[in-house]
Amino acid sequence: MAELFPGPVLDALRRSPTRVAIEDGARTVSNAELLATTARIASGLRRAGLGRGSTAGIDLPPSPEAFATQLAAHSLGCVAAPARPGWSQEQRSSALAGLDAVIAESSGGASVLALDDLLSGSGDTDDDLSVEGEPDAIARLTFTSGSTGRPKACAQTYWAISLAYRSDLWPPALTELLTHFRRCLIPQSLGSPVMATYLGRCLVVGGTAMLRGDLDLGAAIERFRPTATMMPPARLQSVLAADADLSSLEAILLGGSPASPNLLREATERLGPIVWQGYGQGEAGVIAMLTPYDIVAGHQASVGRPLPAVEVAIRDGEIAVRSPHQMAGYWNDPEQTREVLSDGWIRTRDLGYLDEAGYLHLTGRARDVIMVNAEVCYAGAIERVLAEHPTVAQAYVVGAPDPSTGEAVHAFVVPIGDAQPDPVALLGLVRHRLSENSVPRTVTVTYDIPMTAGGKPDKRALIAAIR
Repeated sequence: MAELFPGPVLDALRRSPTRVAIEDGARTVSNAELLATTARIASGLRRAGLGRGSTAGIDLPPSPEAFATQLAAHSLGCVAAPARPGWSQEQRSSALAGLDAVIAESSGGASVLALDDLLSGSGDTDDDLSVEGEPDAIARLTFTSGSTGRPKACAQTYWAISLAYRSDLWPPALTELLTHFRRCLIPQSLGSPVMATYLGRCLVVGGTAMLRGDLDLGAAIERFRPTATMMPPARLQSVLAADADLSSLEAILLGGSPASPNLLREATERLGPIVWQGYGQGEAGVIAMLTPYDIVAGHQASVGRPLPAVEVAIRDGEIAVRSPHQMAGYWNDPEQTREVLSDGWIRTRDLGYLDEAGYLHLTGRARDVIMVNAEVCYAGAIERVLAEHPTVAQAYVVGAPDPSTGEAVHAFVVPIGDAQPDPVALLGLVRHRLSENSVPRTVTVTYDIPMTAGGKPDKRALIAAIR
């Protein structure tokens, strides 16, 4: 087995060339066809001057070609930077600026490479595909929201991401989980490292991945009959509420934010012991996993046990981790890196504790963030955007549980003088400057902001005041 990514995936495709790799609606793509597509794209990238150490943004909707583009970029040893869906134009420009090239559906500038142009050329065959990355070189930029609203890029090395695909190095829980990935539904963009990773893992274990298309998740499960899929807890809640036929599923992996104990119990009672939950973040990778057996045994209030290769320390109530999967640092941002990474340890900014049985529990967030549809939305960034409006003197943002999105953003704004802030205009401002998930669900205009004894805005009181 080739050690470095994408070697394990390429090896799996070569072993079973006739097996279906990806189902995209009525279209099926075999392992051999996926290899050939990857080789053509790699040849096109090489002709465009990309190679080891080149930075390549990938701004493509989910498709077999989008995954092949990631494989091709990594086979050349590039630094791949998949774009996230839902970014505003300002966020997209900030994240992809300065890269050597951006691969998109159509060309739009000197550094933008059209996917069709990459596919149209001839050149390398699948036998020519090699693995040109180096273990300590940066392989992928995983974007997360920043405290200023601009995406931060977690830079991971080739060795760090390769561990995700090395079946000989998987912990027992992951090995068992992936026995259920014979047919895996990919419900979100391949810009998500979780989606791209589990698609690759599915191929490594000899499975077939399915792309959801325009179907809602419940309908996609009914139609494609997957044995496994991934989703945030809020999406599971909506699928359960829709009473979709989930009988084909043998494993559901939850991530993005911790599921409530009630949701884990409800899902297990209705579907059986098939729910798994991963806890992690872009900076640290996967930290802990909660298995179906843990849920049945009554540990659903935790996020599971840390993975065997992950060290966890509790420092002043905050969770710190050291892991072979963690980032090397934020891309081109040494100051932010120093705030989070010290002596090999990542500050998660999450508060929690380890119980006597070794299960990790979360008790809060040291950072002021709101998890909407599994996206980290920074309250401070939203507050600053709202306060830029000429009718607003101050803005305060809180998050509250929401059955459809996990959490929802709620804003309180203090007008300037006798001004009358227009909530519609404020929502439009946030939508323009930040992501769709950052747009407040409600905007309350008030002059009376409750304060704590220390003179700070009392956000707990604001949450209680949400109408």
